[in-house]
Amino acid sequence: MTNVTKQNRIQKRFTKVKAPIVEALQQAYLNPTYQFHIPGHTKGAGALPEFKRLIGSRALNIDTTDEFDNLGTLHPATGPIKEAQELAAKAFGAEKTFFLLNGSTAGNLAIAMALTKKGQKVIINRNCHRSALTGMIISGADPIWVNPNQFEDWGIWGNITPETIEETLKSHNDVSMVWITNPTYEGVVSDIKSISAICKKYNVPLIVDEAHACLWNFNEHLPTSALKLGADAVVHSLHKTGGSMSQSSMLHIAKNSLINADDVEKALKLLHTTSPSMILLASLDAARANLESQRGRKALARAVANAKYLRKEIDKMEHIHHLRPDFGYKTDVTKVFIKADGLSGKRLESILEIDFNIEVESASDNGLLILSNIGNKRSDIEYLVKCLNKIDKAHYSDIYYLENKKHMPMLTPQIKMSLRDAYYAEKETLPKAQAIGRICAEVIAECPPGIAILLPGELITEKHLPYLTDYECIEVIKKEG
Repeated sequence: MTNVTKQNRIQKRFTKVKAPIVEALQQAYLNPTYQFHIPGHTKGAGALPEFKRLIGSRALNIDTTDEFDNLGTLHPATGPIKEAQELAAKAFGAEKTFFLLNGSTAGNLAIAMALTKKGQKVIINRNCHRSALTGMIISGADPIWVNPNQFEDWGIWGNITPETIEETLKSHNDVSMVWITNPTYEGVVSDIKSISAICKKYNVPLIVDEAHACLWNFNEHLPTSALKLGADAVVHSLHKTGGSMSQSSMLHIAKNSLINADDVEKALKLLHTTSPSMILLASLDAARANLESQRGRKALARAVANAKYLRKEIDKMEHIHHLRPDFGYKTDVTKVFIKADGLSGKRLESILEIDFNIEVESASDNGLLILSNIGNKRSDIEYLVKCLNKIDKAHYSDIYYLENKKHMPMLTPQIKMSLRDAYYAEKETLPKAQAIGRICAEVIAECPPGIAILLPGELITEKHLPYLTDYECIEVIKKEG
């Protein structure tokens, strides 16, 4: 087959849904050049043979960075990369979209750096991701914590009420932005439309960390994306549920946003590598194209149907339950949080993994999280249901309590110093028992889900100890004298 014939087939394949970076990489693969530039493995020729066999020679062949093979550049966006970002902005309903190569973490860091300065206040939920905290440490902004509702029976954070946001804005007239995580890791959805209206009333930008909701714009049975509800900027982790490769995400600047997109891009240029992976960029392009395609829409519809089937089957079980929106909030149906009577979430996770070869997204004190993904078949869900039925009828005992460890931090912080001042202060390391009553000097936020247990500047108390069983010592602020 000639290269021309191959190229024609490629063009036909992409006539319905365009994927510019994918197409450009295909062209580069079909028209190889003599390479005297990075990366040094030179299309796999210099790679360890065992590694090359593991991932495939083609993957190494197209492992290149921007500027070469007419692939365009990331900063500033040119060529196929620019076109791919424009197509993504259109697909997600944004004015401008940036591709991210360090996960949504890079987007959150850029938001903090672009929109806040030392001493400025940010209204933010306590169950935010650690990357938002890191961004505020870099910028010097001070968090004003708002606590979402707590679902005590499930041991998780719930929704943030609009009333809480308005009360907080009334109490502080120097807020630089409101930063909301929606949905929660477990799929609980807040009323972003009302929160957005309140933020506009006070002329304060609303940023929504929508990392776990990149699918919402592509299926009517899922909640509405914050980009359609008045948010000024939204972060999406395409690698989490959208089908792109690990570490790849998107940052969207909304239409009519209060945010200057150029300021955000300047921050991203400081944060991004100068040798961006074209494979990761192409995977973002491919994920967006897939979600817009007929095939992708069917896969997403199947994921929704699978989740509804799973929930329906759990309803028939006696001792296993799923989180449902019974108390005035909404949930993302594809995120199924379950618990079993008499078993901790960690114990249930270990039973599924050891006895049934099933891996779940995460587990905490009371339950565990199951994702119904676009790649899951109905047979996958049917096998999961079969295993849960066996657990429901068996008599497993809970042994995890012996470790006396908690996993979902739900404590109200006692703030003694600013994040930035505490992080850069002189420190000392103490055994955790001796650290009680001292001021924390490090970020302790285990992933998943990356929610803070302790932050720099917060008082360490005995209530923190059950969350710190994996820690022998803690960094604290050094006492003077």
